[in-house]
Amino acid sequence: MDWAAFWSKVKNFFTGNVWNIVKFFAILLIGIVLIKILMTALRKIFSKTKMEAVAQNFLLAVVKFFLWLVLVLVLLSVVGVQISGVITALSAAILAIGMALQSNISNVANGIVIVANKMFKKGDYIIVDGQEGSIVEINFLFTTLYTPDNKKITIPNSTIVNSSVVNAGANPKRRVNFTFPVAYESDVELVKKTVTDVMRSNGKVYLDPEPFCKLKTFNSSSIDFFANCWCDSADYWDVYYYVMEHVYNEFKRNGISVPYEQVEVRERKDRVEMPFDPAPLPERVEKERPAEHDALSDLKKYYDEAVSKMEEAHKKRKAEKKEKKAASSADSARDKRDSDPA
Repeated sequence: MDWAAFWSKVKNFFTGNVWNIVKFFAILLIGIVLIKILMTALRKIFSKTKMEAVAQNFLLAVVKFFLWLVLVLVLLSVVGVQISGVITALSAAILAIGMALQSNISNVANGIVIVANKMFKKGDYIIVDGQEGSIVEINFLFTTLYTPDNKKITIPNSTIVNSSVVNAGANPKRRVNFTFPVAYESDVELVKKTVTDVMRSNGKVYLDPEPFCKLKTFNSSSIDFFANCWCDSADYWDVYYYVMEHVYNEFKRNGISVPYEQVEVRERKDRVEMPFDPAPLPERVEKERPAEHDALSDLKKYYDEAVSKMEEAHKKRKAEKKEKKAASSADSARDKRDSDPA
């Protein structure tokens, strides 16, 4: 390789396109600055609106992508590339990529649907497709959740849109439900008072609507009380565990028994009478049945009859031949006798 010729070409390129190079870097620098200014301005505008943080981040990502795309197209036009050809090639590439990435495009479209309809906000606790956790991010393709034990779950946006979603954090208040099984001999009013007193003792529980407890179900080994109270959504688990622990303690304090699953077994003292017929079994009487039709015997019978007929026909033809031969011999003898002179 001729390095002198190579460096000569490089030198000629830069000396002949110095203004285009300066223009290229100037536009690049100005474009980066403008993108940062526009993104900062949009963040400030969005922060003053009631738009959810998740939706803000999603829209900012979309705007940033298109701003960078415009900057790249402008820079290509500066270096002499035909933008129309680039746009055509870009359209063809987008079409090919779209055919290959249909599922991802579906996720992007569903992400836009999620943001546009304000289905969730950051921090909402949702249950979808057997997974549950608090929303921390919605991007182009996925929604990210953190579970209560700090596991990260990434769910495709199309799965969320096409599934039934339980949003436990959609409203500021949330009802906490309980079921308490107790023994049948328990005092119903005492159980109701004990449960409601525990719920009222927690300052995170609303007194309007009032805590509720009523007898609900008669089971095989217990009677079940249904109870509920209202609290802020953020306090749900604190209230739940508080009530469960303190109700258990108060049940023991008040002598209220929580039954185990059990089966009652009793010994029978009475004599079981089992009536029976003392007569012996009757003697067997054979049933008269018609003779069974035997196809093989019928076939053999037809075969024997056919053979017999054939033998008779053969004997008859043999006898006729014998008679004809005897008659022919008699005629020959007579003709010979008639032809001899006396």
